[in-house]
Amino acid sequence: MSAAQKIGAEKDWDFDRLNRAYDAISDIALGELKLDIYPNQIEVITFEQMLDAYSSVGLPLMYKHWSFGKNFARDELLYRHGLRNLAYEIVINSDPCIAYLMEENSMMMQTLVMSHACFGHNHFFKNNNLFRQWTDAEGILDYLEFAKTYIARCESRYGEDAVEAVLDAAHALMGQGVNRYTRRKTLNLRDEEKRTRERLEEQERTYNELWRSVPSSGPRSRQSYNEMERKHLLGLPEENILYFLEKNAPLLKTWEREILRIVRHVAQYFYPQKQTKMMNEGCATFVHYQVMNRLDQTGFLDEGAMMEFFQSHTGAVFQPDFDHRGYSGINPYALGFGMMEDIQRICENPTDEDRAWLPEIAGKGDSMEVLKDGWANYRDESFIRQFLSPALMRKMKFFDLHDDGKSDLTVKAIHNERGYQRVRTKLADQFDVVQNEPEIEVVDVDLDGDRRLMLQHRVYSGILTREKDTTMVLQHLANLWGYEVKLTELSAQSDVVLKQHSAAPAR
Repeated sequence: MSAAQKIGAEKDWDFDRLNRAYDAISDIALGELKLDIYPNQIEVITFEQMLDAYSSVGLPLMYKHWSFGKNFARDELLYRHGLRNLAYEIVINSDPCIAYLMEENSMMMQTLVMSHACFGHNHFFKNNNLFRQWTDAEGILDYLEFAKTYIARCESRYGEDAVEAVLDAAHALMGQGVNRYTRRKTLNLRDEEKRTRERLEEQERTYNELWRSVPSSGPRSRQSYNEMERKHLLGLPEENILYFLEKNAPLLKTWEREILRIVRHVAQYFYPQKQTKMMNEGCATFVHYQVMNRLDQTGFLDEGAMMEFFQSHTGAVFQPDFDHRGYSGINPYALGFGMMEDIQRICENPTDEDRAWLPEIAGKGDSMEVLKDGWANYRDESFIRQFLSPALMRKMKFFDLHDDGKSDLTVKAIHNERGYQRVRTKLADQFDVVQNEPEIEVVDVDLDGDRRLMLQHRVYSGILTREKDTTMVLQHLANLWGYEVKLTELSAQSDVVLKQHSAAPAR
């Protein structure tokens, strides 16, 4: 390969060179690693556009909300004062997969981020079962365009303040607006605009049939439901609070229900990403590392480019020690890449310890087959429980530190068989979304009386919700429901009531 065709450490790039780099990456990622990806759509944007994408949670065509503008102003200020770096890329889980590259990147960095985003993240999005089960990659962009247009029309017709109030309340409940366990039929988001039009044309179906049986100020003429029938008809208990409000809140207008539906779909889109951040980044980092080294071996990258690559890669996977001033927890890039490399080692060059701890993969040989199976069938928590080895725990200096808030810190696990089991379990628990987010359900509503909405939080490990946050979120919930709401926090082990909260709608 001639010197003019190689990628060096130069800053400048052009689209012809990007195309050549993409083709070279594709030959390795698809031909050698056998990755399975959506078609790629690459957009080169300025740092201001990257900041804008940051502020709107990384999605194009996002509807307007004041919080996005606030995020943009904060991020721009920090970036201009050198207090925060920007990502070199943003990648969208869509079909085609959209990757945003900053035009300020060097040619080497563009090559790196195409490997990372267009092939690593892309393969993970397409093949991981959580994404396949819960998201509609083909329809998300069309749906976002519809959502942006719909909310703009609502602002024009009903006023920006009214729309903002609904969005504020819906965003406050976004974490409780997803389906975690049971799977409803996956929606085709491309048809959402058609369904919305049909709903608007049938206004009489807005209210749940049960609300027609609620007593009014006049004589009661409707039938009464016992508790079991009432809960069955309302689908209680219900974990997805936004879904319950959309279908059952007695005072919401049709357009308000539609906004709740939009926010609920956006929340569901992001839910798999919350459960797979370590694996997703580990997969993409492992892929770019393999691709960049193969490009070096084939002579496509010169020494200057590889030095720049190693500097960038090392910074991404750096894990500060717990007493380092830069420590802020486990770096998902470091743990993810470390686990992928460790699985490759165990498959190809296992030790006796590896054979004892991971007999299913030790010495298997084809590490890419094992990795691709893991990327498809696990989330962060289960991946750690299944594949974290004692060798990696030692390398990353993992230990279990206990703080009871009363005495000195205690090391609860050392590097022996029992200790490795405990460390692996504790680390997996940290990545378990189910354990780290409150499990709150709608459990009943007093139809025969004051229509109070009853919620329940099952408390694990004695961790209650924060008082200030709970008060604010319940207020938003009461405003949407239109009547009083009550939250009971009770022990998951004994059903003992630990705390109660309530809120009434603002008048």
